[in-house]
Amino acid sequence: MMARSMNPDQAVFIVDDDPAVRDALSVVFSLEGYDVETFDNGDAFLSALPNLPQACVLLDVHMPGRSGMEILRALGPDTYTAPIFIISGQGDIPMAVAAVKAGAFDFIEKPFDAETVVARVRDGIDTVKRRIEADQMGATEHPDLQLLTPREREVLEQITAGASNKEAGRTLGISPRTIEVHRARIMEKLGAKNAADLVRIVLSGSERGADAR
Repeated sequence: MMARSMNPDQAVFIVDDDPAVRDALSVVFSLEGYDVETFDNGDAFLSALPNLPQACVLLDVHMPGRSGMEILRALGPDTYTAPIFIISGQGDIPMAVAAVKAGAFDFIEKPFDAETVVARVRDGIDTVKRRIEADQMGATEHPDLQLLTPREREVLEQITAGASNKEAGRTLGISPRTIEVHRARIMEKLGAKNAADLVRIVLSGSERGADAR
């Protein structure tokens, strides 16, 4: 069976066991001109993958059989380079760190707004394209990381290690509230929209720096 002819920049794969979620997202993206494929479990998606182009994936965390995180790890960030969004009712920092390290681009929290989801998918596709171009140009550390103070870098290190505000505060000897303030400033300086975006910026910068060495 030959791979389907689809434009990767205009295709979306929805993997969710909830038919209402699949139908809603399918209608929204179809109306926006995207070519949509839906799957009710992760293994069905993996089975179909050899005949599909690498395109954006919306992947639910909690599904019968293998979880979204297990499917995410099976895809692998080195082999599946298109943006993968984890759909979850919880978007805490430790989960964001684990998901981004496993290759996720971002979180979409339930309940979600259709227009917001479409905007974030567009942003994800554009960001991945820019990242690939930056890698080809030999870019290293994210330039805005240089704007951080030494304390902000310490806080950022704790965040990307998956520490909660309380754990980071205990390690650094400051209050959880102070950690929150530092985190807000860090996100503003780096232009991060949320925790997953922040972790992705740092990890991508670290990977490029390592490759440059």
